[in-house]
Amino acid sequence: MRTLPTTEPNPMNSVEYVASILKAEGVAWMSCYPSNPLIEAVAKEGIRPVAFRHERGAVMAADGYSRLSDRKRFGVVAVQSQAGAENAVGGLAQANADNVPILALPGGNPLDMFFVRPNTVAARTWEPVLKRVEVITRPDQTGNVMRRAFHALRSGRPGPVLVEMPGDVCMAPIPESAPAYVSPSAAVYAPSAGLIDDAARQLVEAKEPLIWAGAGVMTADATAELRALAELLDAPVYTTMPGKSAFDERHPLSVGAGGSTVAGPARQWLNDCDVLFAVGSSLTATPYGQRFSHDKFLIHAVIADDEINKDTAADIGLVGDAKLTLAAMIDAVKGLIGEAGRDTGVRARIKEARDDWLRQWRPYLTNDDGPLSPYRVIHEMNQVLDGENSVVTHDAGAPRDQIVPFYLATTPHSYVGWGKTTHLGFSIPLMIGAKMAAPERMCVNLMGDGAFGMSGLDIETSARAQIPITTIVLNNGIMATYPGGFPTAREQFGVSHMQGDYAGLAQAMGAEGIAVGQAAEMAPALEQAKRLNAEGKTVLIDVRTRAEDSRAPARFV
Repeated sequence: MRTLPTTEPNPMNSVEYVASILKAEGVAWMSCYPSNPLIEAVAKEGIRPVAFRHERGAVMAADGYSRLSDRKRFGVVAVQSQAGAENAVGGLAQANADNVPILALPGGNPLDMFFVRPNTVAARTWEPVLKRVEVITRPDQTGNVMRRAFHALRSGRPGPVLVEMPGDVCMAPIPESAPAYVSPSAAVYAPSAGLIDDAARQLVEAKEPLIWAGAGVMTADATAELRALAELLDAPVYTTMPGKSAFDERHPLSVGAGGSTVAGPARQWLNDCDVLFAVGSSLTATPYGQRFSHDKFLIHAVIADDEINKDTAADIGLVGDAKLTLAAMIDAVKGLIGEAGRDTGVRARIKEARDDWLRQWRPYLTNDDGPLSPYRVIHEMNQVLDGENSVVTHDAGAPRDQIVPFYLATTPHSYVGWGKTTHLGFSIPLMIGAKMAAPERMCVNLMGDGAFGMSGLDIETSARAQIPITTIVLNNGIMATYPGGFPTAREQFGVSHMQGDYAGLAQAMGAEGIAVGQAAEMAPALEQAKRLNAEGKTVLIDVRTRAEDSRAPARFV
């Protein structure tokens, strides 16, 4: 544990003390917009503030950073009180839905204005989308408040944590008698040995077992244990959209990933399995995830007990850290079948299913006609990008549905899946945060022109802050995922139609813009983006695509 002194010859106030705590905890940067006393205080501590174009983007960048980090590192965001707090809610809702730890530090009204209409109190307004709420109500409690906040960020179910900082309280000096800040260590726990033994026996005796892996596997740094268990059992692995890249999709036991749409082999095994072992996943019933029939024997391993039996009845519930759970499962399975594992012949069956599925889709993936099919864009991403040295994500809507089954995720965090709630425009700030977490990787987001309208100005943030990312805009001039929803409004009044020269906009904001109209231009554009990113330049590739190919089918089979 580390402690910090609370006083100096000139006593710190709470703002300065929080900044010093962030420094001691290893925080290297903080997203922000537009004004908060912490911005200056962290800068004096050597922490880099990065200003976004709106509060929601600042929160989403902190989210992206957290998704690529372990539980010791997470995004930090500061916004101002009132309107700033109001604008930030969308980003926090996304993080809360996907169980992403963020430390949110809004400025606060003076205490005498806290509950006076129409003043916004973040601790009250944000509470439904937070894991924990804290308010510094006395200067001498700053250390205690921050200790509780860091404990919540490191232990149990991940999620966003609020520390609201009322202006009058936090500018007052901290008294000499105040408790010092003590850095908390993470509290981790594992399921009982008896339940582990029962779960292991069910998997070993299953005729058609399937492992369902969620994002919690990566949060717990348990991807090696996931692979070891799968190989020991010779069991197929399906990854959820948030869990995509927890298991190398080149591996012969991978059946692929799914969200609203799913790889063909994954759907086959989800239908046919008799025992399903879900690990690091909430199994939340959502339109943006796959479901399975209730006749499966379900083993549900997750860090939070309130996720078990929430939307799906579990036959065995294992509450604990994914890494500890998987390690215990490996030991228990070895006790039943030995150290060497087994060969069930399932790998050949998976290959046959994958080959058949891809054969059906190859005409879409390799179509040379222009404007491009979005599937051809994704195919070229697979061909050109270095999967092990890239981070790729989707945006909401059709780009998400198209890319999740087909982009080949290799190493952990080479793909960032998200979307129990699906905020248009999330992918640009998310990739800026991801680039801060993995500066050595090429960071690429795929989005539609509708999504670009929600966060396109943060291309300027990326260029100005010299945090280079590549954005691919599928420019088809229409919000294509709502066909037939309002035909009169669309035909008579142009509702859902849009227009824009997005490559030109990128140039105007200090980034590099590349226009693509034909299939033959896509690979060279990606190669050029790789070179420009390596030179520190932000890139936007404006791809003219077909509207008729933008609505992905509900299921890939």
